[in-house]
Amino acid sequence: MSILLKNITLGLDEEEALLKEKAAAALRMAPGEISGLKIIRKSLDARKKNRIHFLYSLAVSLPPELEKQVLGSALPEISPLEESLPLPAIRIEKGPKERPVVVGTGPAGLFAALRLVESGAPPLIVERGKEIPERVKDVDRFWNEGDLDSGSNVQFGEGGAGTFSDGKLYTRLQEPRIAFILKTFCRFGAPEEILYLQRPHLGTDRLRRIILALRKYLQEKGAEYRFRTQLTGLEIHQGAIQGAILNDQIRVPASVLILAIGNGARDTFQMLSGFGVALEAKPFALGLRVEHPQKLIDRIQYGPSAGHPRLPPADYHLTFRSSQNRGVYSFCMCPGGLVIGAGSESGQVVTNGMSLFRRNAPWTNSALIVSVGPKDFPSQGPLAGIEFQRKWEEKAFLLGGRNFKAPAQNLLDFLNGRDPGPIRETSFQPGVSPARLQECLPSFVVEGLREALPVFNRKMPGFCSPEAVLIGVETRTSSPLRILRAEDFQSRTVRGLYPCGEGSGYAGGIVSSALDGIKAAEAIIKTWA
Repeated sequence: MSILLKNITLGLDEEEALLKEKAAAALRMAPGEISGLKIIRKSLDARKKNRIHFLYSLAVSLPPELEKQVLGSALPEISPLEESLPLPAIRIEKGPKERPVVVGTGPAGLFAALRLVESGAPPLIVERGKEIPERVKDVDRFWNEGDLDSGSNVQFGEGGAGTFSDGKLYTRLQEPRIAFILKTFCRFGAPEEILYLQRPHLGTDRLRRIILALRKYLQEKGAEYRFRTQLTGLEIHQGAIQGAILNDQIRVPASVLILAIGNGARDTFQMLSGFGVALEAKPFALGLRVEHPQKLIDRIQYGPSAGHPRLPPADYHLTFRSSQNRGVYSFCMCPGGLVIGAGSESGQVVTNGMSLFRRNAPWTNSALIVSVGPKDFPSQGPLAGIEFQRKWEEKAFLLGGRNFKAPAQNLLDFLNGRDPGPIRETSFQPGVSPARLQECLPSFVVEGLREALPVFNRKMPGFCSPEAVLIGVETRTSSPLRILRAEDFQSRTVRGLYPCGEGSGYAGGIVSSALDGIKAAEAIIKTWA
């Protein structure tokens, strides 16, 4: 057993080798009396720019008599360390004759599949897109040449949309399974630091290798993969799933189907609606990407310490409530990253952010978005949010020049309602076209952003800079609908259908989607145990 010691600080010029000495001083003992030390949590405190430092929580191992003595003292920063327990094994006693089907290889689908194989029920995993090596080629061709493959792109393919992202692994959720998720990433190649960093991330380069390693493991455990295979229909009998129709012609018998399709699978949502699966429109957010030079954001956030070799690329999180009572906020911030084209349908432009593990690009970007909801949609019904997204994506396509270039505008020109001037070089490929971005956004979104930007600039002086560029449009912030499900994770209208992950409308981001997939798999396994 170890004790938990909090609030140990290191200055920017102090090495982690000093942690043992500092821990001993805090515990009022000699360093030699500490038998072991492990970092549990590491964060950066940059609130006072003249005194930026790292803050640590440590697991400290001591001889039993010393541990008892320390825990009985009145020291304020110590407590017994509670170790996270492994997920309990749930062995399947009697499952169905046919294997479960998992649709989608994003975090929800992969972690659902992992839980299934390790409980003795290897699934059939179907993915409409291609394997990572081929998918990367298709995406690179789209970014460099504007040649979109509607079946293999940033939205569709092995690993889901997260394969081309910053690979953020933090969440506000407090849940014991999150430790399992992070340890699983380490098990398949992630660095150990993700277990203790306050805001861990993997980057698209590391994430790709981890997904390939996980696929190999799942296949070794009996899972079957089918790429370029789309769920195009359902076989339903007396309100229960009986089979899946793949690529419009292949029938696979299935009494259990995990639906982990991601929020961009618009044709699948349409199909589900046609088969009577209960759906409802839900709120999401819409806006633009803002890109700054990373050095500018470093200077704003770190002050005179900017450029210190131990400091990571600076990030930020900004929020505002508009006069129309709408949330306006930064989202999916990518330090040292790129703005990317993330469309999956012809005639549309969609932006997102991505970074590599080292976050060493010269730019930084974030979505700046405004909340929207069903009352804003021009039509009614569960698919109304998709219609709303398409409208603005199509306007961005036209405004950008009809060649997948994105419309862009200097932030100050947008803020002041001026015609677009020259645009500095941006990271976006296949390029940007100067445009009045108000023409590819709802008027209330434009108003919300123009209200918020001066406030953001007061919080971060220099944010509204001539060097800042806005790139449009950001629409895929979360699912525009929810696939209604009961507490047992089954669809409210089709038994045996288990919607989960971001596309279901119940999760967002890598960790929460993986968690949702695990819970869906466990709900299934318990019916068989």
